[in-house]
Amino acid sequence: MTGPPNPEQALVEAARGGDRAALDRLLRDHQGRIHAICRRITGNDADALDATQDALIAIVRGLPAFDGRARFSTWAYRVATNVCLDELRRRKRRPVPVDTELHPTGTDDGAALRTGTTTADLVADGVADRLLVDDALARLAPEFRAAVVLRDLCQLDYAEIAEVLDVPIGTVRSRIARGRGQLADAIGHTEGGNSTRSTDRPTTEP
Repeated sequence: MTGPPNPEQALVEAARGGDRAALDRLLRDHQGRIHAICRRITGNDADALDATQDALIAIVRGLPAFDGRARFSTWAYRVATNVCLDELRRRKRRPVPVDTELHPTGTDDGAALRTGTTTADLVADGVADRLLVDDALARLAPEFRAAVVLRDLCQLDYAEIAEVLDVPIGTVRSRIARGRGQLADAIGHTEGGNSTRSTDRPTTEP
């Protein structure tokens, strides 16, 4: 007994068959998330736009070879993440620009990243602004930055992140834990000499 048809899979098959409308719809459906990944990994709007464009081009070019073993979204996010990591490697000795907009005054910098707080909470709750998060993320090693972005800001589960980064789930957990710890240190949130750490909230267990 077969399940209900997968609308995204139907779009993928149509796009692979040369249906331009299906391809456009597929790219529109995922462009927002792809840009969000690029924005947080590259750390600034200009590079994010370039990376998003490069990722979309790579997705179009790679679509004929997409074998369907992973979900299309997972494969597309892998392409985007790899584009961004390649960009970070190219510019690793250059200063990382950050945006100065949306930088409110009077923020209590010592109030963020309490126990149980993730990077997404900082942004959503307004406890730390985008500039602060961008600057802290820019200090992380690329592999830690990608894992934290995919988990905390893009809300992918561990299995999805493992597929995107092509590493074991245990490695994903380690990178997220170390990345969050370094992020807390970079933002400077320490209490009583002990650096605060966020507790993990997995949505998929290995």
